[in-house]
Amino acid sequence: MQEEFLRSLVWTDYRLAVLFTVIIPLILLVWAFVQKADSMVRLLIIYWRVASLLAITVYIFIAGWPIGYVSGWFARLLIPISLWFWVDVNEDIDDQPQRPLKLALTSWRWAITIYSILGAIATIPSLRCAFIQGAVQTSFCQLWLEPPLGFKQLFHTGSRPEFLGFLAMVGLFIYILYLSYFVLIRLGKQGRSAMEQ
Repeated sequence: MQEEFLRSLVWTDYRLAVLFTVIIPLILLVWAFVQKADSMVRLLIIYWRVASLLAITVYIFIAGWPIGYVSGWFARLLIPISLWFWVDVNEDIDDQPQRPLKLALTSWRWAITIYSILGAIATIPSLRCAFIQGAVQTSFCQLWLEPPLGFKQLFHTGSRPEFLGFLAMVGLFIYILYLSYFVLIRLGKQGRSAMEQ
């Protein structure tokens, strides 16, 4: 009974993730681009760069590798930071007149921030799947892998999980390199300004 309840929560989380992290920001990006709202486009491009860690995590989970629990948790922390960190973007958006696009973007920013923070808190117990030897084989840890495996069945039927996991690890390596470069070098030069993004 408890496992079924947890399974339904995990699947609900993945469905909400598709809505909040893929569908809505994609609509907002196209809308902002059409409206020529440069600061909103800049913010959403930054968002997509950061949120790519979620896609990497899905592919790591397809391979069943424990590091996916850590990368998914970090993605939930980095997404809200990326949406509120930039002083110049925040000021540009605040200065714009009230329009449906501004209302939609602001509502989505708050919704995904709350969703990400609550998700990060809720997934803290799953981090043990990454750090305890053999824990990834337990039924609790396997629950988190079910939605990515369902995704694989839909979109990558003929692909081997290990190959998809390898591609994800290459992506994770590049992501970590870029994040390290940003934090150690670029952040010191540009501060909280997104103008060079």
